[in-house]
Amino acid sequence: MVTVRKVESSKDLNCFVKLPFRLYRNDPNWVPPLIGDFKRTLTPGQNSFWKHAERELYLALRDGNVVGRIAAIFDRSYNEYRNSHVAFFGFFELEDDIEVAQALFTAVKAFARSRGLDTVYGPANPSLNDEVALLIDPFDSPPMVKMPYNPPYYRELVEKSGFTKVKDFHAYSIQTDAPIPEKLQRVMTKLREKPGLMVRPADLNHAESELALIQEVYNDAWSDNWDHVPMTNDEIADLARQLKPLIRPETCPFVFYKGEIAGMCVTLPDYNQVLKKMNGHLFPFGWLTFLTQRNKINQARLWALGVKRKFHNLGFDSLLYYESFMGARKLGYKWGEVSMILEDNVGIIRPILAWGGKLYKTFRVYQSPA
Repeated sequence: MVTVRKVESSKDLNCFVKLPFRLYRNDPNWVPPLIGDFKRTLTPGQNSFWKHAERELYLALRDGNVVGRIAAIFDRSYNEYRNSHVAFFGFFELEDDIEVAQALFTAVKAFARSRGLDTVYGPANPSLNDEVALLIDPFDSPPMVKMPYNPPYYRELVEKSGFTKVKDFHAYSIQTDAPIPEKLQRVMTKLREKPGLMVRPADLNHAESELALIQEVYNDAWSDNWDHVPMTNDEIADLARQLKPLIRPETCPFVFYKGEIAGMCVTLPDYNQVLKKMNGHLFPFGWLTFLTQRNKINQARLWALGVKRKFHNLGFDSLLYYESFMGARKLGYKWGEVSMILEDNVGIIRPILAWGGKLYKTFRVYQSPA
């Protein structure tokens, strides 16, 4: 018999955080999260997301052993912005057992109904602005930095529990060491010479002003997307704290037109290549691993690219791809991933394909009545 209980102690939280270390111990593609960072993500007062959201964490047990976990999340900002009544499930991990899955989802739906919510979306860890969706196919390689990963059986358990597709996201692979067509080089060179246009890399010495520019582009460029919710100043600051140690300016170009920020791109070195060797710990030897291995990273993830709506159809998206592409080549990266791309975002998919991108992974967000 499966029972579900709330996480109410530090011991429970440790069980919640460490369950995947057992579930994935024989999976060569899983990348352990840093335990300290993961706990901060989950903890109100340490993650600014919880200023406008609440959550309950649940453990599923059989015979006293933890066999599954899930978070139920109510994001007030999302529902106010979208005029919706949606709860989210996240941090979903479990053994291959439909009884466990259904028990966990029952707890989430009860959480939703108790707050007057009528629909459950997920996975969102903890929001659609963070790590999102379930890996659908394929399962033959490790995830890149800040990307989800799960075994194939999760899809079956979610769908047998009554969840259906609401939206797919795609990841595209691009060979960054491939030759750039001469015609494309000429087009980019000519575009760079457009009067009033300026392109520069991110300036990490002025992080606060750079953040303001990123927030300005994000809240404009993504405003029509299915998954968009404006990020607060505190959330942007938290994100900066996480990303600043990872960013290489060479792969994070900004485009300005007639003195106004027009677009930006953030491409992250794939630090999962390093995290995979740290087993979730910075101490006592994790720092040494990080310092000695980070210069061996040979791939990157284009994590965010946006152009403000008033500057659409001017080629700035292709220019941002080009600048990030060239930065990746300069750093010696062999290939990259562009993700997460909404399945119906044709305006973004078109230039990805033009650059030789190939669809290689699919992720899905599910929904169910509460």
